[in-house]
Amino acid sequence: MKKSREEKRKAIIDDGCNPELVAGAKFDGILEIPIIEKPRQMLLPAGITPFTSMEKQTNHNEAIGFYEMDVNFADILINPAKYQAPLREFAAMISPDCSLYRNAPLAVQVANVYRNRAIGSYYQRRGVYVIPQIRWGNELTYTTKYFPEKIAFLGAEKHSIVAIGTYGCIQTRDDKYHFKAGLEEMLFELEPEVVLVYGPMPNKVFEDYINCTKFIQYDDWTTRMHKGGDYNG
Repeated sequence: MKKSREEKRKAIIDDGCNPELVAGAKFDGILEIPIIEKPRQMLLPAGITPFTSMEKQTNHNEAIGFYEMDVNFADILINPAKYQAPLREFAAMISPDCSLYRNAPLAVQVANVYRNRAIGSYYQRRGVYVIPQIRWGNELTYTTKYFPEKIAFLGAEKHSIVAIGTYGCIQTRDDKYHFKAGLEEMLFELEPEVVLVYGPMPNKVFEDYINCTKFIQYDDWTTRMHKGGDYNG
């Protein structure tokens, strides 16, 4: 059987990182990061279901999230049109949580911020309720020590709803330092009205910021399953 063009593609940077994703999008900053626009109302999902469990989830009041290994959601980055109909069935989706490893080259971290917002903007312009996932890497992404803009926060509008993830991200002292530093910068830069938190919210990390906005905490998927959660929420 002859393979389609999408099936034959090996790299998601073919054709300039899928320029069709941002046709009609608005852009932010000198790097022209696609914008996920502020919604008219703040929607709080009943839970967050991983992309790889989307087909099994019958509670469509959930948001679809991407808090898993990048390889597990690579297909949506390569062929996003394939998932338009399934995602519209859910209350919301959180833009893909493309990894921003602190030891990765800065170019890779910038590319993954772009990828996150490009996919989110693409679906938002097709009627999906999209919540921007905010992820920062090393201090070059959440400060102006290199770029004149804090690149981790580009493409997300102020006074909106955003999501962050702590699962697996606050294990070491160094992890906690960068997470807190980035969180503080995010709250200052975006002034979000609502912050969805996927994973635990330990006091040592959040106590200084708990009154800065409305935090809504969601258990990670593994914890939900261990508590006896099911696909019906």
